[in-house]
Amino acid sequence: MAKPKKKRTPGTIDSSKIPDSVKKNVSKYKRARTKAVIKHVQDRKLKGLLTKNHFQAENAALRAARAETLLSETPGFLEAEGMERTCRIKQRDVVGAIDVASASKVFDIKLEKFGPYSINYTRNGRFVLIGGRRGHLATFDWTAKKLGCECHVQETVRDVQYLHNELMFAVAQKKYLYIYDNTGMEIHCLKDHYKPTHLQFLPYHFLLVSAGEWGRLRYHDISTGQLVAMRHTRLGACHCLTQNPRNAIVHMGHHNGTVTMWCPNMSSAVVKMLCHKRPVTSVAIDHGGWYMATSGMDAQLKIWDIRMYKPVHSYYTPKPAVGMDISQRGLLAVAYGRHVQVWKEAFGSKQSLPYMEHELSGSANSLQFCPYEDVLGIGHEYGFSSIVIPGAGEPNIDAFEVNPFQTKRQRQESEVKQLLDKIPAELIGLDPNQIVKVDRASKETLDSEKIDTQESVSYKEKHRTRGRSSVQKILARKQSTKEPTRRDLVRKKNADQKTEETVAPPKSVLDRFKTKS
Repeated sequence: MAKPKKKRTPGTIDSSKIPDSVKKNVSKYKRARTKAVIKHVQDRKLKGLLTKNHFQAENAALRAARAETLLSETPGFLEAEGMERTCRIKQRDVVGAIDVASASKVFDIKLEKFGPYSINYTRNGRFVLIGGRRGHLATFDWTAKKLGCECHVQETVRDVQYLHNELMFAVAQKKYLYIYDNTGMEIHCLKDHYKPTHLQFLPYHFLLVSAGEWGRLRYHDISTGQLVAMRHTRLGACHCLTQNPRNAIVHMGHHNGTVTMWCPNMSSAVVKMLCHKRPVTSVAIDHGGWYMATSGMDAQLKIWDIRMYKPVHSYYTPKPAVGMDISQRGLLAVAYGRHVQVWKEAFGSKQSLPYMEHELSGSANSLQFCPYEDVLGIGHEYGFSSIVIPGAGEPNIDAFEVNPFQTKRQRQESEVKQLLDKIPAELIGLDPNQIVKVDRASKETLDSEKIDTQESVSYKEKHRTRGRSSVQKILARKQSTKEPTRRDLVRKKNADQKTEETVAPPKSVLDRFKTKS
């Protein structure tokens, strides 16, 4: 008697027909485990919907793993022979051994009057923005060596940052934050960002983040022009600022040796870690979002596992590092003084020697790996330098995510798609998978956690003149009236709980036999 065929959900891929080589690559594309959660869901409609979404995610992971066979490019690294070490190989040796197109990626731009320079690449790695401390700004297509714009703002420039594409960039100047277009024309002056020192941009949320001179962190939505949040760190000036690409959490380094993690939904830091005994000088996060590298004035370079908030291992640098960055393939670049070191496999095990070394003409100020290229850009005291680091960039480009070769029409369509797929700032959290989880608390528990906002006093608005009856002003006055009422309700609820706990027990006839204290 033939065995009955196993029932399979329509639209799924038969796993028996998948090669073993493809099954090995499925794990890195899978999402969080949701099958165990689905078993405990009692609502049949919700359970069917979650089951359907689970199978769709499984199919997407299988298709992505199967598509890897079509990827033609493979990453490669420097390999030494015999007693030779890769850290002793200089850039002139690399240029002499590679093709002409790759050798053209090694160049220096000498700008001795306006340094030191801060740099930033676009997400597709096609354009680079440089900003000198003494006011010089320039953008150019570094692959074609074509200048985009160049201007001098006649003011101190502390940091530069590209926005969602190469058409707009932000500059942290002496007093305010300015936004320029690709022709160098000033289009916005954000006076809410007072004396900014460091900038970051969250591409999936369209949020421009700045850290001020007094430790104030501000989130600005560039799609609507609204200031989303402002947080007081109360830890003084920020020495470094970076973001975690996995969950959009912002990491800040402070003078007391701590690294704090922030999101716009909380008024205080989500996590506070004591990383160094001296001030923190730079912070870098890997592209997977699991490891963090920090450096401090104590000349220590430490690798941290963010999942456990514990140090993995540490390195010693001859001087305090002023800049760090991690490539798409996991290479760690560290700049101190006139020297730049690149470490390979620095997160898995402690390395005894760096992968590559490079010496600059002046003191380094900032550095960044170019996306999808084996190139490291360095901004230093006397200009900008570009060097080749074999194996640094991701060789296969996902054109649906970023496209270095996009046309004007494709850039416009991608900008519209990014705005439609924009993630609200309220969804930023330490665990990005929290949004897909089901709250299995009972209805009584959920009702007890809510604050009855309907009990607030009624508010009747009267008409005011001279622009004081605008919608924004009316909503602000209503909110200021409701907030004290909510606070009173919370205080009343807490007082009732304390009263229930301190109620005297009932008297008994046996109390007469108790000893009197």
